[in-house]
Amino acid sequence: MNAMTRKDTPVSTTATSPKTDPRGAPEDDRIPPLKRFVTAIGVQNISLIIAIAIVVAIIGIQNPLFFTVPNLKVIGTAIAIVGLLAVVQTIVIILGALDISVGSIAGLTSVTSAMIFTSTSSAALGVLGAVAIGVACGLVNGCIIVFGRVNPVIATLATLAAFKGIAQLISDGRAQGYTGADPFFVFLARGTLLGIPTLIWVLVLVAVLAHVVLRYTTIGRNIYAVGGNNIASRLGGININRYIIGVYMVTGAVAAIAGILITARTGSGQPISGSEGLELQAITAAALGGAALKGGKGPSPAPSSPSSCSGCSRTA
Repeated sequence: MNAMTRKDTPVSTTATSPKTDPRGAPEDDRIPPLKRFVTAIGVQNISLIIAIAIVVAIIGIQNPLFFTVPNLKVIGTAIAIVGLLAVVQTIVIILGALDISVGSIAGLTSVTSAMIFTSTSSAALGVLGAVAIGVACGLVNGCIIVFGRVNPVIATLATLAAFKGIAQLISDGRAQGYTGADPFFVFLARGTLLGIPTLIWVLVLVAVLAHVVLRYTTIGRNIYAVGGNNIASRLGGININRYIIGVYMVTGAVAAIAGILITARTGSGQPISGSEGLELQAITAAALGGAALKGGKGPSPAPSSPSSCSGCSRTA
């Protein structure tokens, strides 16, 4: 009876209910659109976007033809190869490592793609052979780092010289083959889809794939976790060695694609010309794009954005 006549004590639910404004809307809905936009693109990229905007404005004022469609296409094709390497370099940096050998892998695969094409007259075999060699080079890098317990910078610095030496050895230091008459290589170099150069489409495709993997898959989350704290990741059941080797193999494959694009643009396999210094440009673009060199943090696929600064300055 006492339980029935006693006035129930009201229970406070303020600890579990979401905060609302006077009109009853959840607090999250009251976040200003500008703040949401800044959060989406990353605070660390604001200064980069401002810098690009300033550079573009200055060049546009000095050169009225800068904003024409043909010139924008030239800029896109100019940054395509560096942008490809910057995308995968960002993934390596997020993992907490570094790959200094991507430029020499691009040179080696450029030579091999042209040599295979010359001997077989098959563009498909040339492309597949180059990608296979790129994956093998990445596998070598990963195995040296994992099983040799060598610092990634030291390991890839050594393979940079090794792969470059192999490219020079098999090509005698000269351009190899001629692909300027093959329809596939011509399409890669000068073809268009929907009015946009093929080189730009290749960059966009790789960047989108990288973004999807990093942001929306378990693999991407584990890459961030390994780069952020590899000890905790190992204790959490992540096979760190597998991820290191896998990421370097993917990096080698994309570097091979860059080498194939070099072959297509120059019409022959280039052991050094076209690939010299690409590794430093890719690392710079990835770092300026927001990738933390200590690992575990970085945007996707923003690394191609800093490349546009150099592309603007070179084509102005």
